[in-house]
Amino acid sequence: MKERRNMCRIMGNITFPLFADRFIMTRFTILLALVFVVLASPTNSFGQATAEGEWIQLFNGKNLDGWTPKIRYHDLGENYGNTFRVEDGLLKVGYENYDGFGEQFGHLFFKDSFSNYRMRVEYRFVGDQCKDGPGWALRNSGVMVHGEKPESMAKDQDFPVSIEVQLLGGDGKNKRTTSNLCTPGTNVEMNEKLFKPHCTKSSSKTYHGPQWVTAEIEVRGSQVIKHVLDGEVVLQYSKPQLDDRDAHAKMLAEKAGTKMLGGGTISLQSESHPVHFRKVELMVLDSK
Repeated sequence: MKERRNMCRIMGNITFPLFADRFIMTRFTILLALVFVVLASPTNSFGQATAEGEWIQLFNGKNLDGWTPKIRYHDLGENYGNTFRVEDGLLKVGYENYDGFGEQFGHLFFKDSFSNYRMRVEYRFVGDQCKDGPGWALRNSGVMVHGEKPESMAKDQDFPVSIEVQLLGGDGKNKRTTSNLCTPGTNVEMNEKLFKPHCTKSSSKTYHGPQWVTAEIEVRGSQVIKHVLDGEVVLQYSKPQLDDRDAHAKMLAEKAGTKMLGGGTISLQSESHPVHFRKVELMVLDSK
């Protein structure tokens, strides 16, 4: 009887075997571990847990939650002319309410900044260019990465300091590459040398008409950025950095204490030609 009592724990009028205590503690330990894993897991911008290597949707297909427009000559957050809107599950950029474009270049900023990631957009150009849109902006849009915050932009600033993955559509006849590079207020290195031209063509084919195109961007902090189409790298460069020839970029570098760009905002352009996006997604990558 004494041995039996040693194998039990008496609580009030109820006797529990000691192995039951161990069972309860084991389950409690496992539960705590699971809670820790959930709390430690990264989350996407809509509060959903996501694992590294998992695609998360930056555009939810319903509205512009998580996105803020900054259109030239207008206050941050003012969606002038309903330039950016969601219709039929598509993020549309249009100018039906413009009398003329008037160099009102716009950018739709996502609320979070990123450093190491893969990004994928599906886009197409439709319709006619807005009246008074510049000739070079025909069937022209872009994805800005490593960008400044929209709050730091002047009201009359045309483009955020950033690295632009330029999206272009063909005119139906001539060759015109897409996923090119443009560098508003920035520079990059190519072949281990500082590269200062403002725009650089990729090696892509031309995409004519209103066909959907899938463009991918792989960003590795301040190291390497790759533009990918149809599974092939069409442009690659390294060491994105602020250009101290540009007064605003120089001010941003002084404020940051470095000219190197290791991360930043993401935004989608409005440059006078209607464009649709049906997917905007991102995969966080290991920083190594």
